[in-house]
Order: sequence, then C-alpha cells, then structure tokens
Amino acid sequence: MTSTPDAPLGSRIIDDKSPICVPFILERLAQYRKQNPVTQRPFVVGINGVQGVGKTTLVQTLYETLQDREGLETLVLSIDDFYLTHADQNGLAKAHPDNALVQVRGEPGTHDTPLLASFFDAVLAGKPAHVPEYDKAAFAGKGDRSAPRPENPGRLVNGPGQPPLQVVVVEGWCVAFRSITPAEVEAKWQQSGASPDSKLSSKLHTHKLEHLLLVNERLEAYDAALTNHIDALIHLDAEHTPYVYDWRREQEAALRQARGTGMTDEQVEQFVDAYYPAYELFADGVRKGIFPKEESKLRRQLRLIVGKDRRVKETIEL
Repeated sequence: MTSTPDAPLGSRIIDDKSPICVPFILERLAQYRKQNPVTQRPFVVGINGVQGVGKTTLVQTLYETLQDREGLETLVLSIDDFYLTHADQNGLAKAHPDNALVQVRGEPGTHDTPLLASFFDAVLAGKPAHVPEYDKAAFAGKGDRSAPRPENPGRLVNGPGQPPLQVVVVEGWCVAFRSITPAEVEAKWQQSGASPDSKLSSKLHTHKLEHLLLVNERLEAYDAALTNHIDALIHLDAEHTPYVYDWRREQEAALRQARGTGMTDEQVEQFVDAYYPAYELFADGVRKGIFPKEESKLRRQLRLIVGKDRRVKETIEL
C-alpha cells in the first residue's frame, strides 16, 4: 500500500481503495466497450466522497492506470471547477439574502449547471471543449472561475490533432447527488429537530425549510447536466458522516504545521457546515444506488464504507 506523495505530515492517507476500485472500473469499462463496440462516446466514471476521505489519491491512481498503463485518453475533472463565477455567486446570494446555504460556494445550486451541461454535451459527442478552472484563492478565498482569454482560452480536449477522449473521470463531494421530493426534505428537516440528541449531528434544523427546498430544487438540473451521463460510480462513504469535521481539522492542522497557514478549528467547522446539509439530504440516495435496478446488467456502483482511520471497512456493489 502507498500513501499520498508529498502530503503534509499528519494528512497522509493509506491507499487501500485503489486496489478495490481500479479492477472494478476496468471490468465495467471492458463491459461497456463490449456492449458498444463502435461508439465514440467516452466512458464516464463518477467519484463521490466527503471531504478528506481520500478522493484525490484514488483519482490520481485511476488516472495513471487508465492513461499510462491502459493507454486510454483520460480526462480528470472536478465538479468544483464548475462553481459559479464570483459575480454570479454574488448575484445568487443577493437574490436570497437570508439563505445561508447560498451565500458562498458549496451547496448544489452554486454550480454553473448550464456550463456543466454544455461541456458534457460537447465531450460526449466527441467535440472540442475547454476545461474550466476555478481559483479557490481568488477574492480572499471566496473564489472565482478563471475567465477564458484569447491568449489563454484554457485546456482544450478533443481538439484538432488531439486523440479523442475515451474516459472521463469526474470527482466531487456532491457528484451523483439526486434531488428528493419536497415531502422527503420536510420529513428529514422535522426529524433533525425532533430531539436534542439529533441536533448533535444534524445541521438541517439550523436552516429554514424553504432554504433547504431551494437547494433541493436547484439539484434537479444536475441530473441532465451530469448524473445521467455517469456509466460507473465509486462512492467513498464515511461510516459516520460527522467524520468529515475531524478529517478537515486534521488536514488544516497539517497545513498549519507544514506551511504556517491554514484554517482554525472554528473556521473548519463553519466551512464544513456550509456543505453538511447536502450530505444529510442526499447521501442516502447515493447509498441506495443511482442506477436502475436491472438484473441483466453488470452492477455499476461500488460503495466503500470508510472508518474514522480512512480505511475501508466494507465494500458493497450496487
């Protein structure tokens, strides 16, 4: 087993996930190509996981395997690069000034879904497309998507003289989330505040129901833009979702030690708080499986349940 190269001391992640996930993806890719022998459409792999669970290490290994060992032209994307521009995010925040969930980037609804849709429409049709880039450090950490310029339009894929993409890997904390019914949102919201014990781990009760419903409504657009295009999914699922707070604190402590800068524990909690309601609302849907249950088809989703030490405790194919 290997750990993330050059990672700060204290944030090294033992990679026990790649030996499980890489064969799974290669088998699904082989089946896809067998069933679609003449298609030019690239195979789309989704990777979902809470922050700090080990997505980066897995993505790196998967890319090296597909691109270098298998010789497949592979693109790795982060859904983070499709966040709204700073100006558009400010516009969203001003349109909903009392909704804390959309004041900063993070929750579904703060991504540019028309851009996401047009990008995948082009890439899946084998047409040229520029890969967007998001600068999280811009505007004092509020972030902004880099604007294409004539002298630097951004990374081009499927361009003239380039080999066509054969695999697209898209990773992110909310990849493959699907919206739920308004009644389900309300039920989860009511349950979160039903007892003092539930408030220890739930953040839903700290938001108004209509604010959660807005996020749920905005998530609907992600289906056509991305989720419906996914051919195989890796779900790195924390055994207990609140581990994300500990993992982020560990990462930032390691950064402070190594570089002298990083979020405080209080800042980490506020940062994760902005994402946590979506985990509560939509992670169960991913756990149940995002693909139709058809016995004739190869199971296309792999769920790895990860303990607090970030090691895999259980593997489930869906």
